Amino acid sequence: MARIFRSSKPDSWSSPRFYSDATYRSMSHGKIQPMEEPGFFARLFGRV
Repeated sequence: MARIFRSSKPDSWSSPRFYSDATYRSMSHGKIQPMEEPGFFARLFGRV
């Protein structure tokens, strides 16, 4: 017999976050950062 898991916390799939426009996200979080830091030559030559 399978166990049923019950929780008082609402599921994130049943109650997703509200839509936020990209401009509002950029105003609140700033510009998009790269995943990794630029390497030595990228910093040396100014390419990001």
